[in-house]
Amino acid sequence: MDIAILIGGFLALCLLGMPVAYALGLACIFTALWIDLPLEAVMIKTSDGTDDFALLAIPFFIFAGAIMAEGGMAERLVNLAKVFVGFIRGGLALVNILASTMFGAISGSSVADTASIGSVMIPQMIKNGYPRLFAVNVTVSGSLQPLLIPPSHNAVIYSLAAGGTISVGALFMAGVIPGFLLGLSLMILVLIIARKRNFPKEEMVPLRRALKIVLEAFWGLLTVFIIMGGIIGKIFTPTESAAVACIYAFLVTMFIYRDYKWRELPLLIGRVVRTVGMVMIMIGFSVAFGYMMVQLQLAQKATDFFIAISDNKFVFLLLVNILLLVLGTFMDLAPMLLICTPIFLPALKLFGVDPVHFGMIMILNLGIGLLTPPVGPTLVVGCAIGKVRMEAVSRSILVFYVPMLIVLMLVTYIPELSLWLPRLFGLM
Repeated sequence: MDIAILIGGFLALCLLGMPVAYALGLACIFTALWIDLPLEAVMIKTSDGTDDFALLAIPFFIFAGAIMAEGGMAERLVNLAKVFVGFIRGGLALVNILASTMFGAISGSSVADTASIGSVMIPQMIKNGYPRLFAVNVTVSGSLQPLLIPPSHNAVIYSLAAGGTISVGALFMAGVIPGFLLGLSLMILVLIIARKRNFPKEEMVPLRRALKIVLEAFWGLLTVFIIMGGIIGKIFTPTESAAVACIYAFLVTMFIYRDYKWRELPLLIGRVVRTVGMVMIMIGFSVAFGYMMVQLQLAQKATDFFIAISDNKFVFLLLVNILLLVLGTFMDLAPMLLICTPIFLPALKLFGVDPVHFGMIMILNLGIGLLTPPVGPTLVVGCAIGKVRMEAVSRSILVFYVPMLIVLMLVTYIPELSLWLPRLFGLM
């Protein structure tokens, strides 16, 4: 009954339309009152949840991605992608995916990627004869990569949900191969569709203009090397790398690119503060929710339940994937990481699944939910930019789920795809 109050209360409040963060908090309060736990304990845990030095990486990465997104970086990356793949049949669709890969390595956000790359690419693709629905599908599918490619702030959230015992640097490096594998699989699908539908191709970019484009995009892409080079070289921690990236993004945007006006900067900071506020509230209440799960021994009971279903590691991973895919269609990525990680991780450790490997499984799996109705925040943004109805996109995007699910299975059952790079660089 205690668990029913906690989980059932949370689900009921979500179904009533209450924001997830507040539903988590109220469910904790209801449960605490039911089991006669002092409310002060819930409040202390909520406060403790946001009192973590590693969490400083989140606002820094969000600000760095936002200022680069609105400061002209997206358009420069699109032009750079045209140099490499624009001349191939269906080239603009390939440009869209490649630009998402590069921009994802700066923003770390699926929604930001869709908004930035989509606002540039969707109109261009439509203008050049691509179907509107196809343009939207390519954009939202490509935006799944930033969740895996560093610097993903979801890796920071997963590390927190796992008790802060997992290296954020290891998680960053673990996402590189799965992220690029996902981008490659989407490109293969696009090439097949482009050849079948005889999509147009662009002219090859002249060498002099190509060199100019590469130089313009270089300053933004250098952010990636600063972040990962600093972490791998142990020059600074992931949190410090976020601060360095933030300062560098500001300098590049305001003094090198100079596309962003100083008078608009306070508005950008205001939007970033609102976003960070929502994330931190979510984290605080999620930590309290996790504390209540510990009090009710939910993780141990869940572990016993899952092991009773099957003691086969591969079957168990399949069942976890199916469950997460279903849950991901109804809830956003961050709260699902915070809620599900402490439930599944103990059981997976018994099966010998590495926590870094499981992090990649969860982030990719739940990221697919961002593109799936009825919630699908990334899908909503893509529909708004492309001016199409979600119902139409939901039908036409089905073929794009095929490479996503194939990559998910590869990441799930081939651990070295996630673990090879972190081990290579001595991060785990």
